Amino acid sequence: MTPRPTADQVPTTPSQTVGPYLHIGLPWPDGPFAVAEGTPGSVRLRGTVYDGAGAPVTDALVETWQADPHGRFDHPDDPRGARSLPGFRGFGRCPTDTAGSYEILTLKPGPVPGPGGEQAPHVDISVFARGMLHRVVTRLYFPEEEAANAADPVLRSVADPADRATLVASQEEGGYRFDIRLQGEGETVFFDV
Repeated sequence: MTPRPTADQVPTTPSQTVGPYLHIGLPWPDGPFAVAEGTPGSVRLRGTVYDGAGAPVTDALVETWQADPHGRFDHPDDPRGARSLPGFRGFGRCPTDTAGSYEILTLKPGPVPGPGGEQAPHVDISVFARGMLHRVVTRLYFPEEEAANAADPVLRSVADPADRATLVASQEEGGYRFDIRLQGEGETVFFDV
């Protein structure tokens, strides 16, 4: 009879964690560019992904999906169809660097219709990281959209104002900053999708 291997002898498999395998299976040809460099009106979404202890997560992957500036998605589920914006993909994917930082180049989205009322301009964000069996999903809202944010049915569904604040980016030169805290104090609100 062969002895059972100890925990340190058992190889990790893709079904055990997303983290180590995202660099193999999730690269995106356009990477962090939802639009090309130099696109008029483009903005940078920057931030750092932190773990529960407040340390940067250096091997995460941040994925964004959003409507165009007219509030339309380039997707069959949006019967309105996206407006023709040359080079706008509405999708970006960026691995974090050695400081846990990511950066996506995109256009600011417009408001979108949704159940319960019009949704404020926002970017859907998924995070894949070590130790996670499934991605976590959050949203980035824009600070200058105060009235739209106050009326947004999804943002309003987050009861605690401190929790809602984790979903609003801060404006900075050339774009917005949106740090993501996976756990612990100031944890970013994640949605069950």
